[in-house]
Amino acid sequence: MPPLETACPLDCPDACSLEVTVEDGRATRVTGSPRNPTTAGYICAKVRRLPEHVHGPDRVLQPWLRTGPRGAGIGRAASWDEALTRVAERLRTTVEHWGGEAILPISYGGSNGFVTQGTADARLFDRLGACRLDRTLCAAPSSAASAGLYGNMPGVDYSDYEHASLIVLWGANPTASGIHLVPHIQRAQARGAKLVVLDPRRHRLARRADLHLPVRPGTDLPVALALLRFLFEDGGADASFMAAHVDGADQLRTRAHPWTLPRAAEAADVSLEALTKFAHLYRDASPAVIRCGWGLERNRHGGSAVAAVLALPAVAGKFGIRGGGYTMSNTGAWDLDGRAAANSTPPPTRQINLNQVGRALVTADGPAIRFAFVYNANPLVTLPRQDLVRRGLERDDLFTVVFDSIWTDTARLADVVLPATTFLEHHELSRGYGALALFRSRPVLDPVGESRDNVAVFSDLCARLGLEEPNDATSGETVAEQILSSSPEGPRLVRQLQQEGIAHPACGTAPIQFVDTWPGTPNQRVDLVPQALDQEAPSGLYGYEAESLDAPFPLALISPATDKSISSTLAQLDSAEASLQLHPEDASTRGITDGTRVRIFNDFGELRIPARLNPNLRRGVVFLPKGLWLKHTDGRATANLFCPDSLTDLGGGACFNDARVQVESAGNRGTHN
Repeated sequence: MPPLETACPLDCPDACSLEVTVEDGRATRVTGSPRNPTTAGYICAKVRRLPEHVHGPDRVLQPWLRTGPRGAGIGRAASWDEALTRVAERLRTTVEHWGGEAILPISYGGSNGFVTQGTADARLFDRLGACRLDRTLCAAPSSAASAGLYGNMPGVDYSDYEHASLIVLWGANPTASGIHLVPHIQRAQARGAKLVVLDPRRHRLARRADLHLPVRPGTDLPVALALLRFLFEDGGADASFMAAHVDGADQLRTRAHPWTLPRAAEAADVSLEALTKFAHLYRDASPAVIRCGWGLERNRHGGSAVAAVLALPAVAGKFGIRGGGYTMSNTGAWDLDGRAAANSTPPPTRQINLNQVGRALVTADGPAIRFAFVYNANPLVTLPRQDLVRRGLERDDLFTVVFDSIWTDTARLADVVLPATTFLEHHELSRGYGALALFRSRPVLDPVGESRDNVAVFSDLCARLGLEEPNDATSGETVAEQILSSSPEGPRLVRQLQQEGIAHPACGTAPIQFVDTWPGTPNQRVDLVPQALDQEAPSGLYGYEAESLDAPFPLALISPATDKSISSTLAQLDSAEASLQLHPEDASTRGITDGTRVRIFNDFGELRIPARLNPNLRRGVVFLPKGLWLKHTDGRATANLFCPDSLTDLGGGACFNDARVQVESAGNRGTHN
């Protein structure tokens, strides 16, 4: 049997087209297909392991009901009818006794397409009058910044990086996420292009860069503002471009003025010589392109930092040429809305920020949460304030349903676990947010065990609760049809999908900014100081407040993505114990050597794991990977234990990189500076 075609919806910009070999009803091999020219048949090592994920020992194969103490793993198998009857009855009694706002859906959906997030699930919770979840775990600050300045203008395609004479990777590490950009960068370098990397770690691309600025976490904003001042004052500002296409330049110039290059270098703890070199490189290069990642958004100034970085090409006039401008998320290229298939309207109920779910579960700010429905997420090991999330999920008076394909750490605290399909087993409509590609995928496998897809389960619950309506789409296929038909671009997209197996947005596959695609703002001009963002940011847009460096927790903990997992998805396939990476000088002052078991702690809790010395990490920063499960540590916590649940200046995003900790040898309870 020849391989079957599908596409990867997992939370990565690239949207790989895939070929899946199926033998005796099992996926035995997953490789890339040439359908998507951006990915061109090459896929990451993570997705190559999908057969282990789909058919592995951690797969949830049938509904399960808890019968023993919470978290003890004591329960029994049940039929779907019994499990859904129990869930529906508990939903009904929760609404009757405490109202719909006592129900909290907990989901993220970064690794889901249009069909399996925000459709039948939204319909159920809307009609129940449940709490509304503000899903701002990732990309909320950057989305707010890019929408405010540019109206989500599509960015420079990966292939056009080969035309650039200067490439800037700011808070992005394509070797771990978005790997298909890497060969284009390498080819550009072979042609003589310069590469600048801003990242606290000297990762693989940073080691190959012409210039690496290891900025202190949380200081990207002053660095970008200093570059803007330099452009305004040293001949790098393109007055004619700004007159034709930009509003707010004078306001931005005023706000950037306090930030000289020396002041920014001191704030970010980077070499003034290196920062000055970067400023001159960016001013003089053409074409110059910035790959703005999501690392710089994950702190209290994250939205303003992204806005300042995205303002650079507008001030310098780097647009209008192939290989010039910026790339961030290309989701704005698609005129598609999953809610078109929800057939419901969000109720005016309490809205809870996903980053503060722990707080919502343990405090009585409004009606107490009595029912948590977890799907498309693993909140125990991905949300900030892990201590509060755990306390909430361990409450005896909270009824928790986890609908997942894998026995996650969160599932082990549930009252009911429902087996979900993986993307190989259901219909999906997925698009890249780096690659400009859209796929409509059909199942290549029968559901494993008794697993069911999201649309089927949420539609079933609507029916059991008497909430169904005549126009409800109740299958993945009809949901996809409704989403496509609701868009003005729908007929063209459907035709492309049928004829080519892939569709592209109206701007094409490699648009030139300010030639083929324009700002989506009302007047099609860049707004460098949007009033709405200026009012939202507590200190005003581009406002910066330095943190104290003599605090009791002097080390910045970062938890970037790695090549092992996509958030926590696929992480169960790796059984090795994690280690905390720190700079040799930080280790030396604490009496820590390579392999020493260390205690990481702050006011939220502590964790004990081995240390690994890493000279490619800047001083004052420690690194614990994103996506770890409890089995990868001492069984009690992961990196998100140490992350505050405070919110970013724009978009209500997560402040993961505001985590501050102290580290000591596990046998030493002293204090170090």
